[in-house]
Amino acid sequence: MKDSYEQRVQNQFGGFCTRVLKNEVYRILNEYARQRKHEKPMDELSPDELEQFASHDKYFQDEYIFEVLGRKVIVLGDLLANAISQLPEDKRDVILLSYFLGMTDREISERLNVVRQSVSKRRGGILKELREYLEKEGFEWPEL
Repeated sequence: MKDSYEQRVQNQFGGFCTRVLKNEVYRILNEYARQRKHEKPMDELSPDELEQFASHDKYFQDEYIFEVLGRKVIVLGDLLANAISQLPEDKRDVILLSYFLGMTDREISERLNVVRQSVSKRRGGILKELREYLEKEGFEWPEL
């Protein structure tokens, strides 16, 4: 009697699993059909539509590496890199350490062996020089 009961339970469970799998197949097929209604083949897209989906690799294209105190600093963007490269080395170091390596005035002054207040004053003057250079090159500042 136990064997027939176990067999019946196994058959019921097998039937249940089969129904669940069939329902899942129907759900997936319905989802595919719904997606096909809203999709458009790639060969039917216009050049403008294709361009919207295009991705262009720009690895290392506008990447410039500066070295400051034995550390490499990567600067992205031609205009910014050119502006930074125009600076004398001591001024370049202050900007790179401050804005690209995130060092405080105290840390910069200790590394460059200068007074902490002079780091802040230097940075202000350097930023003014960079701003003038960028404006001369045609950079337009976004409105805030």
